Amino acid sequence: MKKTIILLTLVFIAGLTYAQKGKVATASTLLEQGNIDKALETIEQAVDPNNSKSGKSIDWAKTWIVRGQIYQAIYESKDKNVKGLSQDPLTEALNSYTKAADLDKKDQKFTKDLKFQFITLQRDFSNQAVAAYGKNDYKSALKSFEQYLSVYDIPFIKADNPDYIDTVVVYNTGLTAFYAKDYDTSIRYFNKAAQTGYKGGELYVRIASEYEIQKDTAKALQTLQDAFKKYPDDNSVISEMANIYIRTKRPDDALKYLDLVIAKDPNNAQFLFAKGRLYDEMGKEDDAIKWYEKTIALDSTYFGAFFNLGAIYYNLGVKEWDVARNVPANDNAKYQLEVAKSDSLWAKALPYMEKSYKLMDKQTVATKKSTMETLKNLYYRLESKDRAKWEPKYKAMDEQIKALTQ
Repeated sequence: MKKTIILLTLVFIAGLTYAQKGKVATASTLLEQGNIDKALETIEQAVDPNNSKSGKSIDWAKTWIVRGQIYQAIYESKDKNVKGLSQDPLTEALNSYTKAADLDKKDQKFTKDLKFQFITLQRDFSNQAVAAYGKNDYKSALKSFEQYLSVYDIPFIKADNPDYIDTVVVYNTGLTAFYAKDYDTSIRYFNKAAQTGYKGGELYVRIASEYEIQKDTAKALQTLQDAFKKYPDDNSVISEMANIYIRTKRPDDALKYLDLVIAKDPNNAQFLFAKGRLYDEMGKEDDAIKWYEKTIALDSTYFGAFFNLGAIYYNLGVKEWDVARNVPANDNAKYQLEVAKSDSLWAKALPYMEKSYKLMDKQTVATKKSTMETLKNLYYRLESKDRAKWEPKYKAMDEQIKALTQ
């Protein structure tokens, strides 16, 4: 009698276990038939911890694989009603497959199936990331890219190729984080991509620029110094180091790197102009003039070089005019000499400012206004020598400035 009761009990328990695993099979069949909503309802019963009958199915790896497949199907569906079954189906799928891998790590009965599912899941994460990126939803895109990359950390996937780095996706994740203004995350991914040599020194320059956004000049410089050791012939690295030294008022260091980059690329007008601008900021007008003239000789349309040359001669003329104003009233010869010096400098400034005026179309409104104001002031300064010639130009420029600012 007791043996019969025990046998009946075992049959009953086995029946319950089969019933719950049967739900998993039913959910899988419903999925294959396209009844995704019913498949979801069925599989959730099999993983519901509050369901007294889910004790066996909830700890079965196959249950979670099927659940992941259902959530992937929700994401991939074109039916709006199906898509409405979950707000974040791919995250649910990832969690399900990860749960299955954890339950299966001892017996490894489903490793092959799981590898396939993780690969298809990466495809879906990639599509979801690209779609969000295209809509400028960078935070969502970043989440999807990071979930894509997290698959490589699954133990049995990592074991196949422990040193593999999906460099393009790592870079795109960093780029997406940058647009999401998550600079720490962006730098982390960019550094990982940079370690593989991806994009060479250019990527280090980008990392340094993000440190500068965060006001961390020390790390920006350290990044570029590391890049310089690795890519000593990369002009983008050298020129950015020079730019940082210029911005941080370290002219000697800036000149050192500018000389390096000019030696490697002597026909780059941008580098020649940068050296002229550095001397300009140091108050070394003669050196600045020399390098601005070299820039113009190389590129006859370089707006900045023409404008800065004109500004130097204009400002030197103003200084001489101030000297003239302070000459004693009884020393007319000295006064006339200083006035002549100022007129000569303004005459030198004029062709450069007029040329910059002709080249200013692509400049900002503020730069255009500054160019026109300087040219108007030059016409005013020269008016005393030939009023009939310069007064109309002065008035015409004044009208243009008013029109520009209206």
